[in-house]
Amino acid sequence: MTFDSFCDFCLAKKGVAETFPFNETTLVLKVGGKMFALADVVEFNSINLKCDPEKAVELRERYMAVQPGYHMSKKHWNTVQLYSDVDDKLLMELIEHSYQLVFESLPKKVQHEIEVG
Repeated sequence: MTFDSFCDFCLAKKGVAETFPFNETTLVLKVGGKMFALADVVEFNSINLKCDPEKAVELRERYMAVQPGYHMSKKHWNTVQLYSDVDDKLLMELIEHSYQLVFESLPKKVQHEIEVG
C-alpha cells in the first residue's frame, strides 16, 4: 500500500479528518475527533491502528508485521509494518476495524451527525 492509497482509503470514510497534532510528519486520522490511524508521511513504513484487545493479541501471534502499538496503549493499538506478511487486503480490513471501533465508541448523536454528513 502506498501512502496515497492509504490516505485515499481512509479519507473516503465518513467524517474523517487529517490532523498533525504531534509534529509535522505524523499524520493522525480521526473520526469524530478521535484517532483511528497514525502514519509518518516521510517514512511511510508502518501504520498504528486501534484494535479490539483480543483481536490485537491474535494478530500479533499470527503476523510478524503486527506488533504492540509504538508509543501507544499496547492493549488497544497495533503497529503494522508495511511490506511484510500483511497484504493490502488485510491492511484495509484492519483500517476498517480501527475506524469502526472508534466510530462505534462515539456518542450516538455524533455518529448520526457523521452519517448524515
